[in-house]
Amino acid sequence: MSYKLHKYYKQLSGQIVLTSSKSESNRVLIMNALSDGLLLENLSEARDTATMKRLLEENNEVWDVLDAGTTMRFCTAFLALKGHKTIITGTERMQQRPIGILVDALRELGAGIDYLKNEGYPPMQISKIKDQKAVKIRIPGNISSQYISALLMIAPCLPKGLQLELVGEIYSLPYIEMTLGLMGHFGIKHEWQARTIKIEAQHYQSNTYRVESDWSGASYWYSMAALNQDAEIYLSGLNEMSYQGDQAIAGIMETFGVRTTFTSSGVSLVNHGAKEDFLDLDFKKCPDLAQTVMVIAAAKNIHLRMTGLESLRIKETDRISAMKSELRKLGANIEEFDGYWILTPGTVPDTILPIDTYEDHRMAMAFAPLCMIRNIEIKDPDVVKKSYPGFWEDLKSVGVVIE
Repeated sequence: MSYKLHKYYKQLSGQIVLTSSKSESNRVLIMNALSDGLLLENLSEARDTATMKRLLEENNEVWDVLDAGTTMRFCTAFLALKGHKTIITGTERMQQRPIGILVDALRELGAGIDYLKNEGYPPMQISKIKDQKAVKIRIPGNISSQYISALLMIAPCLPKGLQLELVGEIYSLPYIEMTLGLMGHFGIKHEWQARTIKIEAQHYQSNTYRVESDWSGASYWYSMAALNQDAEIYLSGLNEMSYQGDQAIAGIMETFGVRTTFTSSGVSLVNHGAKEDFLDLDFKKCPDLAQTVMVIAAAKNIHLRMTGLESLRIKETDRISAMKSELRKLGANIEEFDGYWILTPGTVPDTILPIDTYEDHRMAMAFAPLCMIRNIEIKDPDVVKKSYPGFWEDLKSVGVVIE
């Protein structure tokens, strides 16, 4: 199946009630399962969050996370506290995504974890920690922050607490800070000295938390505003003081011609026309924005020098390879050098562009804003259900014609 998005000829205007943050929702669900019950509001409707919620509630002998990477990592650590020979598995692609660093750390703490197919990859059988063997463990800082967050969330429930030393450069720091911030909201205290995060044994305290709207989802509306000269769009539910690192899209898109105004209930986006011809961007703290920014750069004839893309290789697909293939259809080229990437825009052919999505929700949503300037075809559009189920309906609500 595919969707054909017709070129949008009018002013982009309207108010969008964004989907809730998947990142926040998945974290507070784990904290809720480790507590006596928290008061959670506005949980995400994303498939990944629904999968986690179902698994935690059903607590079966086999946990199938489908294609949800966050759910796989968070639930692996959770089962290190609660599992009894519990099997955790996922899709074929999930079984190709490494988890060895997290498993090694959990084994060091005393969890019993056996790989059932390939060493270092799901599926696994997990039995809980009966006697905590270590208090201080070391983990690379330049890996997926989800490994680190998974360990931090179970730390207060370990009999001896945890001292987690982050080795080397730290990637996706805002996601680690989000985890600690949410834990603090529910009463968990921590110390972060030099490169070590120390969390004593303690209990999550009951409190109410309303999940913020999703800044990752907002990024696609920023893209549409950047490509529509008369854009005036309002996105509700976003906070200026946000836990989400993807709030960085507001600053990035200022250089692409979109001005952000915060209000008490969200943000207003206006296209002010200005743009740069060359940008040097580091995505270490916000890797989920990379695809969105690449597409808009190619569309607006902006050259990019990019760093911090390493983690894109182990996402739903190899996003670097996927972006190279699809951006060629826009006449753009990505070259990889030692530690950085260069995007060079080119001439876009005057045809309907068929975009492959590689079973990756962000591929579909990153390219969809091109409908502001041309006809485009998105293959396998249902992939957006992973994080933003209402994406296509929201596009229709502002007048985008989809068939």
